[in-house]
Amino acid sequence: MIDGMETRQKAQIGRPRGFDAGEALERAMRVFWEQGYEGASLTDLTKAMGITRTSMYAAFGNKEDLFRKALERYTEGPASYGARAVREPTARQVATAFLNGSVRATTHPGCPAGCLGVQGSLAAGEPGRGARDALITWREEATSLLRDRFQRAVDEGDLPPGTDAGLLARYVMTVANGIAVQAAGGATRDDLQKVADMALRNWPPS
Repeated sequence: MIDGMETRQKAQIGRPRGFDAGEALERAMRVFWEQGYEGASLTDLTKAMGITRTSMYAAFGNKEDLFRKALERYTEGPASYGARAVREPTARQVATAFLNGSVRATTHPGCPAGCLGVQGSLAAGEPGRGARDALITWREEATSLLRDRFQRAVDEGDLPPGTDAGLLARYVMTVANGIAVQAAGGATRDDLQKVADMALRNWPPS
């Protein structure tokens, strides 16, 4: 009898999850994207994911852990335009790809408007401090990525000598963040693309 119980217990431990973890995380990402960290309740999350709270905790950890994993998925998916943009051959093309990518990602049909990385926890209180700090770090990492790329452009002569690469990166990121906020407020893709185009008119000459 004991042997039989042990066999069943081992089978339960080794049994694969009864849900697709990747799909569940994708759905959680969309809930956070649409409702923000504090706006997304555990009931909202587990209902969208199609799993119980017990399964959520077992697979992803607590709500903050789930949010961080969802942010990683967002970075690798909807926000992956940032990593692609810095591989463009010139600084101007980098900025163009980054801002155009921001416009597309924040106004994509079938997805929540705006950017998970911008409005995900802007208004979070003390319980959301961890998520808010994670997003601050996320945005700073993106700015640093641009800064390093623009500094290389200065060193290679693609940007004028003395160009402040950090300030230029902050400029591009501020415009991108503004695009996300405007998108969340209902601005159209066409209008936001005009904003991106206008921002690039002030680009430093080579």
